[in-house]
Amino acid sequence: MNQRIRPLHRLLALAIGSMVFAIFAPTIVQAADPPTLESLADTTTKLQISIDTTWVMLTGFIVFFMQTGFAMLEAGLLRQRGVVNALVENFVDPCITILVWWGVGFGIAFGTSAGGFIGTDTFFLSQLPGADGSYPMGAPGSTAALNTYTLFFFQFAFAATASTITTGSMAGRANFVGDLIYSAIMGAFSYPIIVHWVWNSEGWLAKMGFHDFAGSAVVHTVGGWTAIVGAYLIGPRPGRPAWGTLPPAHNLGLATLGGMILWFGWFGFNPGSTLGTGNTGLIGLVTINTALASGAGALTAIFFQYTRSQKWDLTYCLNGALAGLVGITAGCAFVLPWAAVLIGITGGILIVLGIDLIEAMHIDDPVSAFAVHGINGMMGTIAVGFLGQKELTMNGKAGLLLGGGFDLLGVQILGILAIAVFTFAFAFVMFSGLKAIDKLRVHPKGDEIGIDAYEHGATVWPDVYAVEEFVEEQQNHSKNPPIGTFEG
Repeated sequence: MNQRIRPLHRLLALAIGSMVFAIFAPTIVQAADPPTLESLADTTTKLQISIDTTWVMLTGFIVFFMQTGFAMLEAGLLRQRGVVNALVENFVDPCITILVWWGVGFGIAFGTSAGGFIGTDTFFLSQLPGADGSYPMGAPGSTAALNTYTLFFFQFAFAATASTITTGSMAGRANFVGDLIYSAIMGAFSYPIIVHWVWNSEGWLAKMGFHDFAGSAVVHTVGGWTAIVGAYLIGPRPGRPAWGTLPPAHNLGLATLGGMILWFGWFGFNPGSTLGTGNTGLIGLVTINTALASGAGALTAIFFQYTRSQKWDLTYCLNGALAGLVGITAGCAFVLPWAAVLIGITGGILIVLGIDLIEAMHIDDPVSAFAVHGINGMMGTIAVGFLGQKELTMNGKAGLLLGGGFDLLGVQILGILAIAVFTFAFAFVMFSGLKAIDKLRVHPKGDEIGIDAYEHGATVWPDVYAVEEFVEEQQNHSKNPPIGTFEG
């Protein structure tokens, strides 16, 4: 009997609840403030900032992951005796950069401008959250609708890339303390100054209409010129083959892995530089241009080198892809896809000729840093002046080949010359100073026994032996009583 009554009780309770809700719900709704145009606009703005922040942080994480790509690429292209040194340098560089970028670099780059040349505040992220718990937005020299900390992190990931480019060209013979010093100087001064010129809204090149969307000039030209000056002053690696013949890579598997990671990283590097998701078409264009230029660069380089050696050379293919990526980084938002392919093809040709040029100058650049980043960084920046689409450029001016005259091209050439001259002079003074205090090149003993053994007391393959050594160890082991696996 009780079991029959319980369903009736439930139905009665449900009916009473529905009546109460029907009576009082209109009163509750009326008590809430009705939405207004202002409140809806405020909600929309907050939502857009939230989405943009998520986008920029995610792409910043991808750009930071490029440090892994650089480490693997260098490790693969170097000789075995210098791999540990390269790995340590690639790991430590962002550790140094984050500290000096926090203390000095970010302020020089995006602080209040002094004449368009250098920032004068925002050091040590000095802005404090507001009394209401709100966080500071942007920076004096940035118009991005992002909070200061998000902008700081994204730009730090770029800053770390510049000094990492330099480590590759000096790999296998650079003094480790010297590497720490020049990485700190680049992150604190030489790189942020160029950022201020180009990406600070009050920078002198920015106000002239200089176009560099994601860093062909700011990141790669700076890294490339610093790298070649360092490689020249430090001298060649010991025991390298005759000039014109590249030393064999130690592990092409690692090099290929590094190249693929860097290609993936560029999909954070270039699309992330939109600093927001408001223009989805722009993100799509930047992404497609990035992929097209890389593919064109890789194929052009491997086919071009085949005509010279009759071999399908993996190293040139990898470097060709990177050359296309570096070349399109300045103009990925300002050119159409057909122009991106043309820039990639040009990069693929220049990487082959650039390596020949550096070898002819008797400069030992183990990872072809200048040919990839320096030469193609300049090419990509100037290419905007030839191929810029007036519907896409920031000032509505077309490139020379599209009927826009010399205005845009002239600014691009002026900017790249100023950046190259300043970076070359700064790097020459910096590395000459390190050489004067004997902190540029590893001790001669390091050249003799290998920098890994001398600087780090380690080798990347500690348990790999020559066949003769393995047989000898096995023979010696068989004469001794058995011991634990890990005690030998």
